[in-house]
Amino acid sequence: MTTANDRRGAGARAAAIPGPELPQSAPVSARCRTARVRRAASDDVPALVRMRALMLSDMGLDTGDESAPWRAASAQWFAERMPLSDEFAAFLVEDPELGVVACAVGACDAHAPSPANPSGLHGHVSNVSTDPRRRRLGHARACLDALLTWFEQETRATVVSLNATGDGAGLYESFGFVPPPNPSLQLRTAGPSA
Repeated sequence: MTTANDRRGAGARAAAIPGPELPQSAPVSARCRTARVRRAASDDVPALVRMRALMLSDMGLDTGDESAPWRAASAQWFAERMPLSDEFAAFLVEDPELGVVACAVGACDAHAPSPANPSGLHGHVSNVSTDPRRRRLGHARACLDALLTWFEQETRATVVSLNATGDGAGLYESFGFVPPPNPSLQLRTAGPSA
C-alpha cells in the first residue's frame, strides 16, 4: 500500500520546512518550526471565511465586502461541517499578531465505488490560503501536510483531488498530486428558477 510518505517522497516535507531535519513520524507542529498547526474548531469559522475570501480574491474574483451574501453562506457551510470529523477537517496556523494566517480544508464526498476505489469515497482539498504577510514560511505546506495525513489516517478516501492555481501547483506537485488520467471538465448551469 502506498503511504503519504511514499507519495510525497522521502524527506520532501521536512526538507522544505525551515528548521532541523526531523523524522517524518514527528508531529507536524514539530516539523514546522515557524508554525503550530492545529485542527480548526467551530469558533474558527469566521477566520476560515476570511481566508477563503483572501484565496478567492487572489484568484481574481470580486469577493465584495463583509456583507456579501456568499460570506454568510460560507460561514453556514463551514459551521455545518465542523462536527463531521470523519468527513470534514480544516487545519490552520495562527500568528500571535495576526491571528489565523494559513489554512487548508478537506471534505469527503461519496461516489459510486469502483475497482480502484472500493469505498467510493473521494477527498477534496480546498481553501488552501496564506495571508500575504506570512507567505513563504511553510505555513500552507504544514496545513496541507496535516490535512493529507487526516485523509490517510482518519478517512476511507483513497483518491484526493484539488483545483490548483498557477501559484499553488508546485506545492501540490511536491506532495505527489498529478493530473488525472481522464481530464476533468466542468459545466456551470443557471440553477433552478426562482
